[in-house]
Amino acid sequence: MNEDYGPAIDHDKPYEIAAFAKKHGLTIRAAELILFAYSPSRAACDTAARAFLTAVAAQAKRQSAR
Repeated sequence: MNEDYGPAIDHDKPYEIAAFAKKHGLTIRAAELILFAYSPSRAACDTAARAFLTAVAAQAKRQSAR
């Protein structure tokens, strides 16, 4: 039984900047910086993007509390 589940993701291949930015809701510049620091590991890049977004949200919350 050979079912087609769509294109396979090569987890060893680095992200393209635009695709990574879109996936995580990042600006292109933020995506570039994260990918520069953590590529080629997709898992490390995904983790770094989540950490970055969490830090940005925490900073925004602190700023609004002033």
